Amino acid sequence: MTVYFIGAGPGDPELLTLKAGRIIATCPNCLFAGSLVPPEVVAGAPKGARIMDTAAMTLDETHAEIRKAHARGEDVARVHSGDPSLYGAIAEQIRRVCADGIPYEIIPGVPAYAAAAAALGQELTIPEIAQSLVLTRVSMQSTAMPEGETLENFARTGATLAIHLGVRNMREIERVLTPFYGADCPVVVAYRVGWPDQMMIRGTLADIRKKVRAEKITRTALILVGPALGKVREFRDSALYDPRKPHVLRPVTGVELVEENNT
Repeated sequence: MTVYFIGAGPGDPELLTLKAGRIIATCPNCLFAGSLVPPEVVAGAPKGARIMDTAAMTLDETHAEIRKAHARGEDVARVHSGDPSLYGAIAEQIRRVCADGIPYEIIPGVPAYAAAAAALGQELTIPEIAQSLVLTRVSMQSTAMPEGETLENFARTGATLAIHLGVRNMREIERVLTPFYGADCPVVVAYRVGWPDQMMIRGTLADIRKKVRAEKITRTALILVGPALGKVREFRDSALYDPRKPHVLRPVTGVELVEENNT
């Protein structure tokens, strides 16, 4: 018997990995976070499987279901949104299954920031514009942030920020980030990425709060901040495909060396 912590991706059932889909299709027990994972993701569970929406359940209640399945010798698909390594709340579940000697495995999923970038039709790491992505969140009523992991500290890097669980705190995000990025810095609020009602709200630090308020968005949104999110057209090509930049699979030839020396 094994508990599979499965990343379901951001919402689109077609973004479920082949491995995740195969495991869901064979598990007689399927626990899924219904507030963030659409039922279509677990529709492939076998006939007669116990399918439970855990949105209203406590940690004790979900673990009790896992223990019952373990006693029956039955696998469990524990399905979470996005990738379970990021704000998946699996650490406390893993601690409990380990304490009970229950085997587990983690199946990664497509994270929301990757799906959002795809929906926007752009790359998040642009040469000499942005080469780092910071995945973080803000402190509100949820678990406090560790000392040093503040928006101010991350903003000092100038990196692209992917801020989770912060759409109700847009005023504070604007206040903290504007001195570092400037009021005209591009911002995207990606709402329910991968769902049929997906929405990409583009703006700047100066006006994004007003746009989000107009759409009445209060949850299930990812906030992306940074210059790479703008309509950047002027930047150097990556060295990855530069014929003058050798690597193990593409050594520089003598002709290219002569051309480079003559420029």
